[in-house]
Amino acid sequence: MKEQSFYVKSYGCQMNVYDSEKISSFLTKEGMVENNDIYSADIVIFNTCNIREKAAQKVYSDIGRVVKKNNDKVIAVVGCVAQAENSEMFNRSSDIDIVLGPQSYHLLPKMIEDVKPNYKQLNTDFIINEKFDYLSEERKIKGISSFVTIQEGCDKFCAFCVVPFTRGPEYSRSINDIKLEVLQLTKQGAREIVLLGQNVNAYNSEMNENNSKLSDLIYELSEIIDLKRIRYTTSHPINMTDDLIKSHKDNDKLMPFLHLPVQSGSNNILKKMNRKYSVEFYKEVILKLKEAKPNIQISSDFIIGFPEETNKDFEETLKLIDEIEFTQSYSFIYSERPGTKAASINDELSNSEKTERLKILQSRLQEIQFNFNETFNNKFVKVLIENKSTSNSEYFFGRTPYMQAVYIKSKKLEPGSEVDVQINSCNHKSLYANF
Repeated sequence: MKEQSFYVKSYGCQMNVYDSEKISSFLTKEGMVENNDIYSADIVIFNTCNIREKAAQKVYSDIGRVVKKNNDKVIAVVGCVAQAENSEMFNRSSDIDIVLGPQSYHLLPKMIEDVKPNYKQLNTDFIINEKFDYLSEERKIKGISSFVTIQEGCDKFCAFCVVPFTRGPEYSRSINDIKLEVLQLTKQGAREIVLLGQNVNAYNSEMNENNSKLSDLIYELSEIIDLKRIRYTTSHPINMTDDLIKSHKDNDKLMPFLHLPVQSGSNNILKKMNRKYSVEFYKEVILKLKEAKPNIQISSDFIIGFPEETNKDFEETLKLIDEIEFTQSYSFIYSERPGTKAASINDELSNSEKTERLKILQSRLQEIQFNFNETFNNKFVKVLIENKSTSNSEYFFGRTPYMQAVYIKSKKLEPGSEVDVQINSCNHKSLYANF
């Protein structure tokens, strides 16, 4: 009997990448074989993101394209779009066989086995603690830098966000389970761990005698000898506690780079977004971080064209960008998501105005990023080598402690090693060096 092959396509956030690795592990353990070709695979799993409207629409487009080439396959839609749209997905596309929410990926092998013609499989229950039990299972890593989910869900209820509805309430894994997984990954060659959570710095495990906070977890992981670098994302400003800020000062394995989304530089918009902090509070957090770790660099997220955003609101965002000088950032035009509070706010701003504002903001962010990268020209920086460049075999790829991409021309470098290289050129995205 022919072995069933599968292909997993991920959309959106880093947590989806992590979850896709887990899905691959579950299916491989059941005797299935991963296929690198989406069209010839017997089973295609779309691991979806529902943060922006276009991401959700793309899933249906991709399903249609795959099925048009070969409709003799099982189609599974998993993740946040599956959770949000539920059984409605079967009505929108009759080609879908399985709809599975993000809390129950371990059920996928059995659901694939039970799929029959005209018998669809659906599960969108919230069983977070059960999912976390399965997260502890060993998985095969795909690189020197590896993701580890430590926290899921969100209790913040920002007006624009569907995460509380698709991922459920905040829940944290036990510190022992996480450490065990990281030990497994470092044995397989991982040298950097990126701790993941929708609100990763809200991590608070009650599974030990004492509540373990993110700072406690970072300290525990830093004792692993083969682990060279620790990062965490995505954080919420109101959860940047003093103990966590202090860990940036005290722990050399914690990288001097933090992704801390602000979303807007206007108190008016932050209030409408229900972000639960002011611009002044955010700047105070940044000040504390820089006092603790003077060389720390900050990256952020920005939503442009939120309903009722005025030109003054936008100018205040540009002002904050100039004050903080975010060295990397992600910025998007506001995307209305059904069921969120913001969806009921009247949006009178034209698409052309939103597009123009985004262009201005991204141009400024790009200028700051280039200026920062340029300060490294002719200087030495420590780079963790991740792999040989796929686009040019003469180069190796790695990252600095500040998350900058570095392309190093060299005949031989060892993935997983840290090397000091002298930067000889840059653009706003990357640094370049010879070794």
